[in-house]
Amino acid sequence: MSGRPAYWDAACGELAARDPVMAELIARYPGMALEGRGDVLLTLARSIVGQQISVKAADTIWQRLLALTGPLEGEQLLRLEIPALRSCGLSQRKAEYLLDLARHHVAGSLDSGRLAALDDEAVIAALTDIRGIGRWTAEMFLIFHLMRPNVLPLDDIGLLKGIALHYHGGERLPRQEVQALAARWAPFCSVATWYLWRSLDPLPVSY
Repeated sequence: MSGRPAYWDAACGELAARDPVMAELIARYPGMALEGRGDVLLTLARSIVGQQISVKAADTIWQRLLALTGPLEGEQLLRLEIPALRSCGLSQRKAEYLLDLARHHVAGSLDSGRLAALDDEAVIAALTDIRGIGRWTAEMFLIFHLMRPNVLPLDDIGLLKGIALHYHGGERLPRQEVQALAARWAPFCSVATWYLWRSLDPLPVSY
């Protein structure tokens, strides 16, 4: 799945009508939208690279990785040794995670059609069975590959920073208060999250 989500314009209209902060953010970034990734391996690999580091750092490491692999393919990734992956800036653990992901991909266990038929929580359960994929990485897959409209990644640093900045004078909110605030965005939490990311980094994030 790739391209602009069909629900985007309707979601923006609803969010802007309900939430003045969202109205301002949506107006600030006209003509921009989530761009889905069509490749399961690429989406998950990029998410693993981006775990717990800044978008800028992740992009630097990702470009180094692609310089080694060319177009990312499971078989090509499996030809690389851990030291080669480490040379890109990956930790030992992330290098191991990428190789395990590549093995699952080559074995055919990451079928996009099968995953697309599942609801959000079932997709998360299926993906978190793979070493190195936690809930956050699975949520990035839901947003950027399956383009599910109502994902709220509560462990995402950018989302929490954006909410603190725009809704609470720069102070981080407890998890329960974030969930309560986000209730006004349903069923388009993915879209609200994307605009909060955008407010922190003018370059659209993509996994």
